[in-house]
Amino acid sequence: MKKKGLSLLAGMVLLLTACGNENTQQASGETAAAETERVENLTIGLHTDVGPLNIYTGNLDWMTDLVYDKLFSPSPYVDEPIPWLAESAEQLGDKTWTVKIRSGIKWHDGEDFTAEDVKFTYEYYRDGPANRHTHHVSEVPQIDVIEIEEDGETINFECAYACPSLASITFADLPILPEHIWNDVKNPRKFTDLAVGTGPYELTDYQADQSYQFKANDEYFMGTPTVGSLTMPVIKDSTAMFNALRSGEIDVSSRTVPAELVSSFASNREMKLAETSALSIVQFGVNYEMAPFNDGAFRNAVSLAVDGQSIVDTILLGQGKAGDQGYPHPASPWTNPELSTPFDLEKAKAAFEELGYKDQDGDGYREMPDGKELSLAIKVSASEPIYVRTAELLVEQMKQVGLKFEVKAIDATTYAADISEDNFEAYVSLIGPHGVADPDQFIMSHKSGYLWSKEQEYPEMERLISDWMEAATIEDRKAISFDMQELYNSQPTAIAIYYPQEIYAYNSSIFDGYVESLGYGVINKYSFLPKKTQQAVSATKPQLID
Repeated sequence: MKKKGLSLLAGMVLLLTACGNENTQQASGETAAAETERVENLTIGLHTDVGPLNIYTGNLDWMTDLVYDKLFSPSPYVDEPIPWLAESAEQLGDKTWTVKIRSGIKWHDGEDFTAEDVKFTYEYYRDGPANRHTHHVSEVPQIDVIEIEEDGETINFECAYACPSLASITFADLPILPEHIWNDVKNPRKFTDLAVGTGPYELTDYQADQSYQFKANDEYFMGTPTVGSLTMPVIKDSTAMFNALRSGEIDVSSRTVPAELVSSFASNREMKLAETSALSIVQFGVNYEMAPFNDGAFRNAVSLAVDGQSIVDTILLGQGKAGDQGYPHPASPWTNPELSTPFDLEKAKAAFEELGYKDQDGDGYREMPDGKELSLAIKVSASEPIYVRTAELLVEQMKQVGLKFEVKAIDATTYAADISEDNFEAYVSLIGPHGVADPDQFIMSHKSGYLWSKEQEYPEMERLISDWMEAATIEDRKAISFDMQELYNSQPTAIAIYYPQEIYAYNSSIFDGYVESLGYGVINKYSFLPKKTQQAVSATKPQLID
């Protein structure tokens, strides 16, 4: 039996344990927050309403992470997450892991956190209704057996097939739920109670489409938070958001600063601009189940015609990077660094000619090989002006290779429904870290039919997925996934247009302790935790822009 200890994490575990011990041993009036002068309240402008943080009906990962903890942290978007609710984790064989949980942790309502909560959560995700986390238990990977040992603090996990990245991905992605609350919830999508977790902040009030209120969990096992409370007014309009930031109504915005506003905030002495490593893609998605997009060679030709750099220069004023490394995001440690999806206008034209798409009537636009008119629409949310403008430039770029497109800007609700129901020919949208930086999600996106048609046979992709499931080491998994990424980008169903640059503006005179957590920007729970804890998760100060 192979035994693989997580020795690389030993130093981190000791540091985290010291943080936890320090927090419990401090005398009255002495807290870990003494390292940084405590801020009583921080007001964060929130660009959307996601409900009472029910992970089944909507969430922002960074916001959910304020309330809930996971076995490992900070996320599956880094090479080596570290133990969090878990004290340690050990791989005993290709398909088995054992985890020891921390003792002495409380839920926000005062109940004890136990191994039973972990077992319940994983089984609830696996066997109940799907949410954005569940595939990490039910399918990629598939955890068949979860057992608690007699000591009450050790949990054994047995997978259906090799699961070498269980600690790196699954343990770092799934928020742990309190069994005593969720055990009686039969329809989680209708659950409206305020979220209860073990995290550094407790959600104390939620007013739909108006605001959220959080208070610090001063007994947090990773150190007392450095901000006493968080107030989050919901400000959906971009202009209103940044006006509120200028006026001092809010201290920081969850919405990143658009290129045209960067200089005005940079000139404000109270403001700082922080650039973080964005893990998102603005994509040109196509409906691969309908002609002509059901042909991989046609999709490849369309990809060659997308000039991401021109869009970055024109719309973003250089604030971003052309999507010339394709999908998934190149900054993820799980992405093939050799990926290349170049812009090549002449090669695109030649490909369309070879496929039989020719301008038969001389109007400047190509017809279908059977002579029928080829006219396509790009749907986009009218509430996202940058994406509308991106779609408009795509129409111009497609015209250069003889393809006729039009933009259909529709209201956000209709747009969301159309995309979820596959009622589109093409669309422009942003996809975030879970979709483009989580390696297991990349596999799941193929298996589920999100990125690859389940109705058509792609034997090479199916073979690679089978090989991936049999691979027993992270290194082997990566190598196979890299091959999958190359295959996918040769005939993509979601074409990377550009990788946005994320710039946050904040009032540094109110709070200046922000750190970057990859995939979460600067508004994340590690920004509000003691420095020792920040160092343990390798959270770093973001790059400031003058």
